[in-house]
Amino acid sequence: MDHGRRWIVVLVCAAVVIGAPWLAWAAEEHGGGGLISIDKSLIIQAVNFILLLIVLHRFLYKPLLAKMEERAGAIKKSLDEAQAARTEATRQQEENAARLKTAYLEAASIREQALKEAAEEQRRLVEGARAESQRMIEAAKAQMDADVRRAREELRREVGDLAVAVAEKLIRKSLHDEDHRRIVDEAIANIGRR
Repeated sequence: MDHGRRWIVVLVCAAVVIGAPWLAWAAEEHGGGGLISIDKSLIIQAVNFILLLIVLHRFLYKPLLAKMEERAGAIKKSLDEAQAARTEATRQQEENAARLKTAYLEAASIREQALKEAAEEQRRLVEGARAESQRMIEAAKAQMDADVRRAREELRREVGDLAVAVAEKLIRKSLHDEDHRRIVDEAIANIGRR
């Protein structure tokens, strides 16, 4: 309570204390003994009442006001702390949301990078496999060409040797057609066995 309101309370109490005897006196004038008689006991009662108000004001009202103000201060402090905690929680929540968003973005970036690297690795492996298979095909073709050339050379040598052997036999014998055919058939059969 502020200072002006205290004075209002004190003035109202004083008006009641001072006005009560007048009301009692007015009640006596209209016919009869009222509850309060106007004599020196009324003044003593008024003084006692004022002293009671002062004592109550000093020992009860002031501590009560101090406790009320203390309680109001504690409540205000609690509300301020709650507001600060709410603000901190909101800030923390926003910070956590920002961290989570950053983590999601980093994860997406890492995933995208990993997919790019995997695609690049796959492309390199496919190219390497193609190059290796092409090299193996070319090596096999070269080997086959070399084998064919060797087989042809060998066949030419054998045919040449065989032709020389047939010619020698033909020359040694004067051959008739029948002998000549028989020698050629033998030469062909020898080629088939080799």
